[in-house]
Amino acid sequence: MSDLPDGADDRDLSPAVIAARDQMQNPRQLSDRIAMGRALWRDLVVGFAAQLAQLGLGFAQLAALYAIDGTATLTVADLAELIGRSPSATSRLVSELEKRGLVERREEVADRRQRQIEITAAGHALLAEVDGARAEQFLSVVRPLPAAERALVAMGVAALSSRALTRRGRLIKS
Repeated sequence: MSDLPDGADDRDLSPAVIAARDQMQNPRQLSDRIAMGRALWRDLVVGFAAQLAQLGLGFAQLAALYAIDGTATLTVADLAELIGRSPSATSRLVSELEKRGLVERREEVADRRQRQIEITAAGHALLAEVDGARAEQFLSVVRPLPAAERALVAMGVAALSSRALTRRGRLIKS
């Protein structure tokens, strides 16, 4: 049974993809192949950094927005733990995001001394803009591939997504 889409065969694949397929059973060779993708990764990161600069947003701020967006209830202490920053640095970061209207703090019902952080509509819109730009950048690399190779990329993304994510949308940590 072929891993290729219906009607496709090895003639639809480039020599590099055929070689990669034949080597994928060996984890070391897979690791070498991933390292070869450094140029793609570099371009994605450079594009990402340029977009963050255009938005006037730091990487830690973006990480905080994603963490806040993916959680029903979150305090500054919770967020600090999630993004690996001190509570005081995280509080300052949240204050900056709050000034920009991207998040808001609300009193926690059970403990009025605690404040929950929630993402605003503007925060959701900013994340959608970032996600859209990154998807478009990725697709600009994928679109020129032959159909069979695009299907392989789609299969790979689906496999990674279904295997590497928990029900809450977080990557499984090893």
